Amino acid sequence: MVTTTPQTQKNPIPSVLIVGNYCHDVLLQGGAVVAETIGGAASFISNVFSGLSVSFHLTSKVGFDFKYPLTYNPIVVPASKTTVFHAYFDLGYSENAHQDRVLKRVEACDPINPSDLSDKRFDFGMAVGVGGEILPETLEKMVEICDAVFVDIQALIRVFEKNGTVKLVGLKESGFYHLLPRVKFIKASSEEALFMDVEEVRQWCCLVVTHGKDGCEVYWKDGEMKIGPFGANQIDPTGAGDSFLAGFVGGLVHGLVVPDAALLGNFFGSLTVAQIGLPRFDLRLLQRVKDEVQRRKLHCTCGFERRDDKLNFTKPPGHEEFHASLASTKLVSTCSIQKCQRDLPRSPRTVEEVIRPQYNGQQKLLLNSVFDEPN
Repeated sequence: MVTTTPQTQKNPIPSVLIVGNYCHDVLLQGGAVVAETIGGAASFISNVFSGLSVSFHLTSKVGFDFKYPLTYNPIVVPASKTTVFHAYFDLGYSENAHQDRVLKRVEACDPINPSDLSDKRFDFGMAVGVGGEILPETLEKMVEICDAVFVDIQALIRVFEKNGTVKLVGLKESGFYHLLPRVKFIKASSEEALFMDVEEVRQWCCLVVTHGKDGCEVYWKDGEMKIGPFGANQIDPTGAGDSFLAGFVGGLVHGLVVPDAALLGNFFGSLTVAQIGLPRFDLRLLQRVKDEVQRRKLHCTCGFERRDDKLNFTKPPGHEEFHASLASTKLVSTCSIQKCQRDLPRSPRTVEEVIRPQYNGQQKLLLNSVFDEPN
């Protein structure tokens, strides 16, 4: 467990708890290993939070073989290996495929238990497991110590075949369904949303469904809305949903209303797919985004109200202008990155050529250090 307060601003008003394990991600294409990156939703979310100057408390586990230097140290389990996922990018649209890739969990670290969590209270909690590490009793502890809990549905409905292939089960069969009335938000991809009754779930909590290049939709008991996307040249979809959730929660932390916060989520999701693995954000871009968020907050003072548990789902005046200003910021600040990645052919060699060390050296070409083909 670690608590961090970014040095770029004074201790922020709301406190955030992130729960989910770090992973080793291995990317494969055409039968060849393309790259290795740090993985797990916790890595992508903490990356975005650091960029947005959002303070957070992190509970994550890794094994003795975890090899990436981190600013935020996880719990090391001496008798366990770090969770490892293999992503096969040339097996898409086959059985069990996640549209553009097939995922296999080839190693699994220990789950996160209720006793691993802090006993202090938090304004926001994020249950973001990727490898089955979130237990029902752990989520129950989170709803007890957090005023508002955000859940990535993959933490609840992922199961794993004998060879590690990721499959999805219905939310009602997951063992977590009874906790829905105590959850504030659930985030799901359009594929994952097929494993729940959307009309039923929205009666219990707010549901955000991401649609990749088409933005996202927000459902709540009394309505729904579409939130516009941002253009991106997709290189690697890994972590896009995690970055979306981080941008969304980060927006709420900074006082944005739900539609504007979802727009910020779409923004960070679009930045993530344009890079391999954990993205590196341009510091000038981050400062401009924070400036835009603060300006937006000043013009709209009806954000997330934690004290009376109210949410504002109405698109306020200026929402489209906020969208345009973020899009403009992205174009100005990332032109150099987009130039080198534009129209990139999808081949192992060309993918390797755009990989750059970033985030304390956590991303690099794979030297087969953790790659071991599952049986």
